[in-house]
Parts: sequence; structure tokens; C-alpha cells
Amino acid sequence: MTTIYHNPACGTSRNTLAMIRNSGEEPIVIEYLQHPPSRDTLVKLIQDAGLAVREAIRQKGTPYAELGLDNPALTDEQLLDAMLAHPILINRPFVATSKGTRLCRPSEVVLEILPHPQKGPFTKEDGELVINTEGQRVASGK
Repeated sequence: MTTIYHNPACGTSRNTLAMIRNSGEEPIVIEYLQHPPSRDTLVKLIQDAGLAVREAIRQKGTPYAELGLDNPALTDEQLLDAMLAHPILINRPFVATSKGTRLCRPSEVVLEILPHPQKGPFTKEDGELVINTEGQRVASGK
């Protein structure tokens, strides 16, 4: 079963969710701002995605700077404490499938771990074509 830690206000998260659904799967959708993951779950998501804790922190549009989280002396435990106290600091979307876990930025990263191929063409909200009518991935011009 596929799980997405989703923020419906985020275009990248919406595009990722739409690509999951375009593969024919209805994932478990966890709106993590309302239902933050436990510390153990957050640590597992970050580790399974092959990231350092600092790489899983969102800076833009968050209290990152005000909290002084750019201080390189902060430990992973302190960074995790901040992420759990302020879930907006958790970068998104994390997606976990039977094929792995990824922080799906850009949203097309989800294609690496989906158990099923895309069922049809897919265009992101910004108009960028990702999957063509033959179900093949289109190289990004960005």
C-alpha cells in the first residue's frame, strides 16, 4: 500500500498525489499538518529515503530562520524536535510504497517507486507534460 504525507496547499504534493492516482492506486493520504507522524515514523521516513535530517527540513514559508535551525551545531535530535513541534518544517511530500520511500521533490520522483505504471498521460498543474499518451516519461525541459 502506498502512503503519502500530503499538504493539499502544496502544488508539488498535489502533483505527486495525482501521479499516484494516475497509476491506478488510491493511496493512504495523511495530511501531516493535521496529523503529524510520530518521531519514530518521521525518523524511518527520513532514513528510508536516504536523507540526512537536515535535508528533510523545509525552509521556505516556515519558522526555520526564526527558530535558528540554520545553526550547524544543532543535533539531529534537536532538528527532529523542531519538526515535530512545527510540522510545517517537514518537507513534503514523503511517499512510501512497497518499492521504497522518497521525498518527492520534484513530484516526478514518485515514478521511481510506484508499483504500477501510469495509466494515461499526465500533465502537472503548471502545464509541464510528464507522461505522454503512450505512457512514457517525457524528459523535462526545465
